[in-house]
Amino acid sequence: MNLKMDPMGRAIADYHQTGQADRLRVFSPMFEEDEIPLQTLFRTYHDMPEIERKALDMTRGKTLDVGAGAGCHSLVLQAKGIDVTAIDISPLSVATMKARGVKNAKEQDLFTFEGHTFDTILMLMNGIGIVGTLDRLPVFFRQLDKILAPGGQLLCDSSDICYVFETEDDIIELPEGIGYYGEQNFQMQYKDTIGEPFDWLYIDAETLTERAAMNGYAVEVVAEGNHYDYLARITQNRP
Repeated sequence: MNLKMDPMGRAIADYHQTGQADRLRVFSPMFEEDEIPLQTLFRTYHDMPEIERKALDMTRGKTLDVGAGAGCHSLVLQAKGIDVTAIDISPLSVATMKARGVKNAKEQDLFTFEGHTFDTILMLMNGIGIVGTLDRLPVFFRQLDKILAPGGQLLCDSSDICYVFETEDDIIELPEGIGYYGEQNFQMQYKDTIGEPFDWLYIDAETLTERAAMNGYAVEVVAEGNHYDYLARITQNRP
């Protein structure tokens, strides 16, 4: 990735170096402008929400931390003696992870990763969103076929954003003609660094379960949050 197109990495690097940063702004056609609080990317175990702590407690064996950001989850796992590889497509994020002490951090896209298998794959902080769209889920599961060890598990969290379409009468009215409502598009900006627009998938647990089954995988919801969010454990169906 071109460093000039890496707003999240630049924000993470600034926060690591100085303890403060400008706003990491997030734009979307669907939502009002938002921002990512940088301190959430540097949380310790005790500052993490229950869903993330649950995932870390369930992690076992050789582990891949996907979209690792500033490396907060990898650092927790390292401290527990777990062999963890952290990957991210942001070069500045990877450099920051290494500076923070993540032993094995790589600039790597999940969809082109090869040569290793893992007992646990972590995709936290709405991490499965990197799939982008429902249509890309088969490609995602075929990649899991390559890198998930026999008997392995994928731990990921997501949110059912149906609440966005809730009326004043507490009725959810999903819009028509827009495809799956959880398929969103975002763009980030940090200072004068503007990233490319990217697709992001928020997937409800029922749809995830159905699509996983179509691709030879089973989904177990192991924890639920307070706002339509959940933690899923995905394993391969064996004959």
